[in-house]
Amino acid sequence: MTLKQKRIIILIIIIIAAAVLGRLAVRAFLNFLLGGTLFGGNFL
Repeated sequence: MTLKQKRIIILIIIIIAAAVLGRLAVRAFLNFLLGGTLFGGNFL
């Protein structure tokens, strides 16, 4: 495995982690605004 392949794999892993954390952060922020529970449940 060359250095370039390792870099690409690491980049893909970072992108996936960032997407997951980003979505969670957006949900947490919207949740905070709406005053609901983070994982399902009633908003009011």
